[in-house]
Amino acid sequence: MTQPVTLSGRPMTPPPGAPVEELLVARFRGHARRLFWSALVLVAVCGATAYLYGNLPEGFEDWTLLAAAGAAVLVLVVVPFLVWLSRSYTITTRRVIVHDGIGARRRRELAHARGYSIGVRRGPLQRVWGAGTITLSNGIDAPLRLVNVPSVNLVNEVLADQVEVNQILAHRDAQATGA
Repeated sequence: MTQPVTLSGRPMTPPPGAPVEELLVARFRGHARRLFWSALVLVAVCGATAYLYGNLPEGFEDWTLLAAAGAAVLVLVVVPFLVWLSRSYTITTRRVIVHDGIGARRRRELAHARGYSIGVRRGPLQRVWGAGTITLSNGIDAPLRLVNVPSVNLVNEVLADQVEVNQILAHRDAQATGA
């Protein structure tokens, strides 16, 4: 999503005191590399079930094979996928929003205008995939963690830019109102 820019390349800003429209900057989920083992289990369970169906030793029935395969797929494939799918991150021009939870949704927000420190932690495998964990801390609330963020360097730059722009606008509006 792009914003209109002036000739100098800077985004156009509204006049002091005017309400600023909240625009979507980015919406993403954690890196999908966590689902690699689930995909591998799905392929292995399908292959083993196809091979063993009708070829089971005496004393076993095909329905037990199908029940075991279904349980394995449910626990080792569907549940990890739903956990991955249940967490999403949204960055707007005003705040960072984290949605989390399968049944009961939890939502945490952190406003850019309040300012916060950005910490990035990357393990060896995260470096290979270009992912990382971003911790946002404003010193008052509990830190907000964005786990397994894909393209972590780009997201880090976007967050730093949004904090800078929002603090400049807040300072300008405070100066305009005489506070």
